[in-house]
Amino acid sequence: MNEKLRIKELIQLINKANYEYHTLDKPTISDYDYDHYFKELVELEEKYPELKQEDSPTQKVGGSVLEGFNKITHQVPMMSLSNVFDETELRQFDERIFNVASGYSYVTELKIDGLAVSIIYEKGLFKQAATRGNGVVGEDITENVKTIKSLPLKLNEAIDIEVRGEIFMPHKSFEKANEERMSNDEALFANPRNAAAGTIRQLDSKVVAKRALDIFLYTIVDAQNYVNSQKEALDYLQTLGFKVNPYYKQCHDIDEVHQQIQLFDDKRKTLKYDTDGVVIKVNEFSLHDKIGYTAKSPKWATAYKFAPEVAETKLLDITYQIGRTGKLTPVAELEPVFLSGSTISRATLHNEDFIVDRDVRVGDIVRIHKAGEIIPEVIEVVLEQRTNQTPFEIIKDCPVCGHPLIRKEGEADYYCSNDDCPAKNIHGLIHFASRVAMDIDTLGEKVVETFHELGFLNTIYDIYRLETFAEELKLIPGFGNKKVNKLLDAIDASKNQSFDKFLFGLGIKHVGAKVAKNIVKYYPTIDLLKEAEIEALIDIPDIGEMIAQSIVSYFSDEQNLKLIDELKSFGLNMTYEQEETIEHEFTGKTFVLTGKLESFSRDQAKAIIEKLGGKTSSSVSKKTDYVLAGSDAGSKLKKANDLGVTVLDEQTFMEKTNGLY
Repeated sequence: MNEKLRIKELIQLINKANYEYHTLDKPTISDYDYDHYFKELVELEEKYPELKQEDSPTQKVGGSVLEGFNKITHQVPMMSLSNVFDETELRQFDERIFNVASGYSYVTELKIDGLAVSIIYEKGLFKQAATRGNGVVGEDITENVKTIKSLPLKLNEAIDIEVRGEIFMPHKSFEKANEERMSNDEALFANPRNAAAGTIRQLDSKVVAKRALDIFLYTIVDAQNYVNSQKEALDYLQTLGFKVNPYYKQCHDIDEVHQQIQLFDDKRKTLKYDTDGVVIKVNEFSLHDKIGYTAKSPKWATAYKFAPEVAETKLLDITYQIGRTGKLTPVAELEPVFLSGSTISRATLHNEDFIVDRDVRVGDIVRIHKAGEIIPEVIEVVLEQRTNQTPFEIIKDCPVCGHPLIRKEGEADYYCSNDDCPAKNIHGLIHFASRVAMDIDTLGEKVVETFHELGFLNTIYDIYRLETFAEELKLIPGFGNKKVNKLLDAIDASKNQSFDKFLFGLGIKHVGAKVAKNIVKYYPTIDLLKEAEIEALIDIPDIGEMIAQSIVSYFSDEQNLKLIDELKSFGLNMTYEQEETIEHEFTGKTFVLTGKLESFSRDQAKAIIEKLGGKTSSSVSKKTDYVLAGSDAGSKLKKANDLGVTVLDEQTFMEKTNGLY
């Protein structure tokens, strides 16, 4: 085989596949074939490094780690654009151009919500990329930009050219990035733009490659050296192999521009990336110098910024959430309304001043939008539709614990004065949902914290109300249909969790998993346990006075009894069902588990032993019948051997339990 020719052939195959998949969105080869070609190329380049080419797609996986970013001075400054916000300002922009030029047309392009980049190619090969910076000096992000799969490392023409575009993070990449950050207990990205900006400034290009950024190119520096108009520039960029946003159009007058803006405003709601407006440019390059520039922006271009989508609905009630710090947040409970792709039934009201300044009252018709296109927010009242609504007054006591609320001087927010307010302590929520308690998949520590901060989770009861807010949950960065549905299914499944797991999940002081499992055998329903007395509880094996007192104290608290009743209304299992035990040589025997088990977890082993009528202990003694020893067993195994206790390895245990695992 001629390795040089094969490497060249593979590069052409993979670059073509990347272009068809990431730029044209029309893949022609399977993922299997793509991976096969890529693996072959990597192996050949490792074996023959002298044959590796500059435009090799293997460079897109990243690998270099920088100590920092070097500064780059732009040969031609990267100017910003002026903004217009309505039709009047748009027509004023047109009038200014009409006063100095004639025979012009416009090109309208979607304004992508990302970050600007300038890229240099020499003889058709990618050489350098830099951020906008202050417009004159930017940062060298060459290694990171290389990883963007839709960006060609080799153009279709061997020319020297500098192009500019917008790097962005598609919604799918954004959701995946936030899922990973959540699983790593990292703060979530607020929106795709922040995610893209944070990613492109990573010092490790492998991290950048993993985040799957994308790019649209929109202009050529000194474009008049190549073409005569903006439309020709966009067409030429595509000819060179660049990805250009497909929604651009030449318009012959400002009326057509305005019509196109309205079409774009509707179109943006269906796109797989964020856009916050429309860029309008005079198409003819020959007129640009005549129309002129300001110090910061060209006079021949502007950006029409989309207004946030607004909906009207009725304010049914104002409820309150207590955050982790004790801060009180008023929440608008709304008549459900469809807004920006989802149904909204709640929106933030921020604080007392926000409500008073806008004179918001229960029963009003209010206008809402999504702040930052993510979190629903009430923006104003439709006063002409007000009837006899009662003026707002903030509550005086914490809605969770009943202690007085305080507002410190100079602050806008109220706080709960109770240091032990349940809403401040989310550890109980985390414990209840954990694998060892109710085992609610997806509702891990970071998710609980996020939901708590946003006001969705204050008490255990709120977990079973989350389905009411499914649409709002899907708006949270890192979530979406699939993840929210998985969470709601897990919550529903937890209603059938065993009574002892539920009891353990309540977090009663001194009641661990083993104690809970013991108690439910003697008090098989929650109603019986609520009436239990200290003396009777002490009679249960392994239950001392301290544990008994803690249980009685818990069920003497009205708030706890209210929580139990609320959870009961959701259908949670609060009854112990005696598992049928199987007569076996392990019946009545005491086990100690030690070391690492390979075929099952310790919890699974304990469940098997209990099903066979045995029990487990944490320490080895003369009363121990068996020690189940996995790999890396230590002092417990030694003590068992010293005492002559029967030791079972994992294989023997599996044979004796006959497939129960």
